[in-house]
Amino acid sequence: MNSPISTPRVHVPGAEAETARPLHEFAMTFTSSPRGARLARRLVSHRLDAWGHPYGGRANDTLTLITAELAANAVRHGHVAGRDFHLRLTHSTDTLRVEVTDTRTERVPVLSDLEPPGDAESGRGLLIVAGLATRWAVAPRDGAPGKTVWAELRPA
Repeated sequence: MNSPISTPRVHVPGAEAETARPLHEFAMTFTSSPRGARLARRLVSHRLDAWGHPYGGRANDTLTLITAELAANAVRHGHVAGRDFHLRLTHSTDTLRVEVTDTRTERVPVLSDLEPPGDAESGRGLLIVAGLATRWAVAPRDGAPGKTVWAELRPA
């Protein structure tokens, strides 16, 4: 994967809206725990398979990995006691999109293509997302405190 890392822009309300209604949609709330993040990843992979993107295929593997990173970040950095995180997966004509929403407003991911120091134990997850996704960004959560980190993939 030698593709350049794209630096996403901060969300502009309405800018990411899909022009067409999704062909398929899956949405669910998960406990903000490692188990919830693991379940989110597994259900995304299962839904993608059911929607024609088979297990082991590029689109399924890539979006499942992106989901794993976003869900893990929601649990690790977006956790608020007693609050869950929300996942939404959509499949439109030419785009797969995953959105992970948590309730932590003050911890917004750093939108940078700079790699953390070599001995840092974390900080590479969003670099993976940036390298794999067609586009991604962070948006304020609609109607409540928090944020949504979303990523899109255009399968070949």
